[in-house]
Amino acid sequence: MLRATSVLRKAAVRPERVADTLGLAHRDRNRDGVTATTAGGLDIAIALDRPAALNDGDALKLEDGRLVQIRALPESLLEVRAENPLRLTRLAWHLGGHHVPAEMTAEALYVPNDPALAELVRGQGCAMTPVERPFQPEPEVHHHAHGDACGCGHDHHHDHEHHHHGHEHGHEHHHAHHGQEQAHGHEHHHAHGDACGCGHDHDHHGHSHHDHGHGHGTAHGHKGHSHDH
Repeated sequence: MLRATSVLRKAAVRPERVADTLGLAHRDRNRDGVTATTAGGLDIAIALDRPAALNDGDALKLEDGRLVQIRALPESLLEVRAENPLRLTRLAWHLGGHHVPAEMTAEALYVPNDPALAELVRGQGCAMTPVERPFQPEPEVHHHAHGDACGCGHDHHHDHEHHHHGHEHGHEHHHAHHGQEQAHGHEHHHAHGDACGCGHDHDHHGHSHHDHGHGHGTAHGHKGHSHDH
């Protein structure tokens, strides 16, 4: 059995390259792993490299390079119409809320011929007629919560506020350590010690640690100190 591994969309299919045709209902056109027999009697397995919905006129490319064109098979549907367009719009809204596949045209709306759907159609004041035709519903749109790696191409900003250990994250980060305040950002403040490396002689007996600050930017400077040399 040959495998169909990729899809050519209808606009890219050249008739002279089509070796066979395959009729599929809507359900089989939207799932992978389907095995079927073409009009010419060829048994194939649909095992696409990338999941994709198949539309009428698209073509499956087989492992040997041949193309098999898809034909949407007629299905039992309900053709729904309404004298008031607002009723049809409301029905479409309800169908979307129930994730019901629906095909919309300028004159009517088509849904699977199902008793529960028929009841919903009647409840919205719309008229319906059973028909047999190919079913090509609108593609379903999936909504998801955005994250750092959601892959949607948007920049997502996350505001994080941490209250542990006295940390506050923003343009400037403040850390409280044993009575000394360090600000990390454009300017960093810390208390001087004997080994701080700033080149100054610090007399700890005459200075309060809370009054000393050391600013780091592009250049190192010292402020808040009075040194007697």
